[in-house]
Amino acid sequence: MSTRLPGTVVAVTGGARGIGYSIAEHLRDAGARVALGDIDADAVAEAGSRLGAAAALALDVTDPGSFADFLAAVETEAGPVGVLINNAGIMPVGRFTDESDTITRRILEVNVLGVMNGTKAALPQMLSRGRGHIVNIASLAGENPTPGMATYCASKQAVLGFTEAMRLECRGSGVRFSAVLPTFTRTELIAGTKAPMGLLAEPEDVARAVVRLIARPRRRVTVTRLAGVAMAFNKLTPRAFGEFTARRMGVHRIFTDEVDRAARAAYDRRVGNTPEG
Repeated sequence: MSTRLPGTVVAVTGGARGIGYSIAEHLRDAGARVALGDIDADAVAEAGSRLGAAAALALDVTDPGSFADFLAAVETEAGPVGVLINNAGIMPVGRFTDESDTITRRILEVNVLGVMNGTKAALPQMLSRGRGHIVNIASLAGENPTPGMATYCASKQAVLGFTEAMRLECRGSGVRFSAVLPTFTRTELIAGTKAPMGLLAEPEDVARAVVRLIARPRRRVTVTRLAGVAMAFNKLTPRAFGEFTARRMGVHRIFTDEVDRAARAAYDRRVGNTPEG
């Protein structure tokens, strides 16, 4: 890998699997000292062992105290955190009226409050040093609302707004903020769905984009480039045309009526997406 980040301490949330694991792997290969955090203590310990991570610790991003303890432990084991990657997120799908109140709250707690908790925990030390970088993994769904993902889309739109506000608030401080907007990515988040194959990203695509972003900070990056072009084109066309095209592609059914719940059951159980009652 041509991009090098020797000695940079990078903390990655949701690092036990999927995009987070791939990001950590590519950062390690670039010479960074990588610390993993994940709510699944056993999985993050195993992932850390496989990667030779500088630290691999249990982390509940929805708990400010857990986040503060995680960053303190990372500093003890690996050194001051130079980059925080707020990657942890969940993506239950289905019609909003079928979504339990518990899972609605859980999506917002993990996807939005998790990012805010991490920022609030990491930022004071970064500001005191006059340098640092907080990278928030958002989604193109935050700019392209999709039926069957109402709460998820809202959460990622919130992440984009929060990242931009923090970037402006910290201008001139030496601390940078960036948002990464992946398209649908081939992980368990899209299990049991017929996500548009032509626009799918691989976890490695997101990971490479994050490594480049840390080496050369930018405000916002989309993954893949083709998906970013499609999003830009969609913004330039009349809304009615864009919605007609999406319906012709069946986007209105992919995450509502065409979800294979059996194929998705393991993921739903893991994120707590079970019927109430």
